[in-house]
Amino acid sequence: MSELATYTQIGQEPDADTIRQQFAAAKGWENQYRLIIQLGKLLPALPAEWQTEENRLKGCESQAWLKGEQSEDGRWHFACDSDARIVRGLIVIVLAALNHQRAETIQAFDIDGYFAELGLEKHLSPSRGNGLRSIVQGIMMLAAA
Repeated sequence: MSELATYTQIGQEPDADTIRQQFAAAKGWENQYRLIIQLGKLLPALPAEWQTEENRLKGCESQAWLKGEQSEDGRWHFACDSDARIVRGLIVIVLAALNHQRAETIQAFDIDGYFAELGLEKHLSPSRGNGLRSIVQGIMMLAAA
């Protein structure tokens, strides 16, 4: 197993269905916002050697990095981090849907529908929304390579 696959602790993070259930149970935006912050605490810190300009996501107001690699079984593994608590939570939400998947599954996933279902876009500031899209775009670009 690769260093990145090991780092991302397959099976340790929530999946998209778990995120949907947690958002449904957290009534109201204030509770959901707290949930996003709590989710961010699940994200392991990215090793300093991976926090490079090459891995930096453009379009995020805060600092954010994304590293990805494809394993021998064709699945993509991503590690991502940010210096902002809310962005760390948003990263967990994105990774719940897209991490440890094959490229065709990543490309086919209805990420806009997922975000709409969670109500993220209507509550995030435009800059946070752009940052969220930058994370997804970075993953999509890596998985399309």
